Amino acid sequence: MGFFSKLFSSRPKLEPLDMSILGTDLHSHLIPNIDDGVKSVEESIALLKRFSEMGYKKVITTPHVMSDFYRNTPETILGGLEDVKKAIKEEGLNIEIEAAAEYYLDFYLEELIAEKNLLTFGDKHLLFELSFTAEPPRIKEVAFELTTSGYKPILAHVERYPFYHNEWKQLEDYKNRGILFQLNINSLSGQYGPPVKKMAEQLIDRGWIDVVGSDCHHMGHMELLNSLRTNPHFHKIAEKPDLLNKTL
Repeated sequence: MGFFSKLFSSRPKLEPLDMSILGTDLHSHLIPNIDDGVKSVEESIALLKRFSEMGYKKVITTPHVMSDFYRNTPETILGGLEDVKKAIKEEGLNIEIEAAAEYYLDFYLEELIAEKNLLTFGDKHLLFELSFTAEPPRIKEVAFELTTSGYKPILAHVERYPFYHNEWKQLEDYKNRGILFQLNINSLSGQYGPPVKKMAEQLIDRGWIDVVGSDCHHMGHMELLNSLRTNPHFHKIAEKPDLLNKTL
């Protein structure tokens, strides 16, 4: 056995993380037929069973709201939520579910801010996402509109935007403006490519992640999440005392 083989084999293997340390999963797509997530209540229940088996006590699901694809409203989201809640009760599952939204930053979001017609969770926290191809020009202005309107913006899967990779001064500026950062746990698997995995690890090492989530759309995401329960960086972020998941 070579030197490096001995080095790595001597490292203690971590036990699978009990997800009750997180308590709540933030960021998933579990309401049927309103976005690119689950297609049936039965699929929602199957995924929620897996969340419960892993130790989660609560899920805050966040359907997409986008002007050109998923023009969901509080009515469509909360109506679908009630169907899932009814099925949870019928199944006797010991898990809570709430709903907010994952808002795409575009002109439609600015209209919703002005109308105060937004779904939030926790202490008026609001999840928003960006295009993966280019940074939108008005992110600072929209963040200002949100914070001055009393909302607490959270940027979804910050590690996945290539234009932010290694742009630490820019990200620090956003944090100073009151933007919190959410990380997809599955980014640690390399699912989205090595650069995203590296960025996820660096953000955790810097202590810049405020909340984590599964971004679960289907059972494949759940199996990948389960496989990461021995991942050292997942253990590191899960043990962060002020991780927002623990208070939601």
